[in-house]
Amino acid sequence: MADKISDVSVSLCSSSQYVTPFRLLYKQDGVKKTWDYIKGHDSIAILLYNKDRDVFPVVKQFRPAVYAAKIQAFTDGQIVDTAKHKGEEGMCIELCAGIMDKNKDVTEMAQAEVLEETGYKVPLENLKKITSFRNEVGVNGALMTLFYAEVTDQMKVDSGGGLVDEGEQIEVIDLSGKDVIRYMMDENIEKPVAMMFAFTWFFFMKGKMDMYTR
Repeated sequence: MADKISDVSVSLCSSSQYVTPFRLLYKQDGVKKTWDYIKGHDSIAILLYNKDRDVFPVVKQFRPAVYAAKIQAFTDGQIVDTAKHKGEEGMCIELCAGIMDKNKDVTEMAQAEVLEETGYKVPLENLKKITSFRNEVGVNGALMTLFYAEVTDQMKVDSGGGLVDEGEQIEVIDLSGKDVIRYMMDENIEKPVAMMFAFTWFFFMKGKMDMYTR
């Protein structure tokens, strides 16, 4: 199971292929200031709607950063008691998403992520850009591009689950509209803001809120 976590320890990160810490020195209105930030990758996220079954395919996966934040694992050399802190504490419900780490067009990357994570082979023309925005503006500021795509059962050509050779363990879950509204407001379910925004956009733009709240 993806939430079966063991042998957890914490160490300081001296180098990474994903993030690099920096310190910005600057003056604002003549006052000297500093700000620490992290250079990361731009990213994409895709809101999927299966119109055959009126469900939203989303993904569930373990997020180490969420796990560490919830259990306050911030001490170099710290050993985490996984009998007390189960892996489920770091499980998140999310949109299909990924980082822009390949030399591809953003829409092509979105198409590839949908296939890898959910198993749907979506034509490029089905991927509609909703908007893009700066994410984690306090520490990162990388660009996230948000897409929407309608899919059918016929487009499901694989089970998904992510790339095993990259260590991904992803579960695909179909949420009903009522599930989505409940999940969005349930503080015990971990989910990113981008997902909440995407569904808010869907309900507002498609005018389906009444349908799912009856």
